[in-house]
Amino acid sequence: MAVAPELFEILRCPVCIRESDDDGTLELVNNVWLVCQTCDRKYPIRDDIPVMLVDEGTRWQSTPVESLPETPPEPAT
Repeated sequence: MAVAPELFEILRCPVCIRESDDDGTLELVNNVWLVCQTCDRKYPIRDDIPVMLVDEGTRWQSTPVESLPETPPEPAT
């Protein structure tokens, strides 16, 4: 796993933590994506660092998990 297990245990979707009663649980996909189990936002992991920016998660929200790139591209500018 690219993300340290201790870090993965405490990471949560920033949107769900703020806006819902859900705890924002994330699932690790292909060792390079964290997928929110509630809102389906997908946060990339770049250089072993989870990018937990709402804009990044929302950018991939409508992309099916099976269509996510194997290597997350650089952020949109």
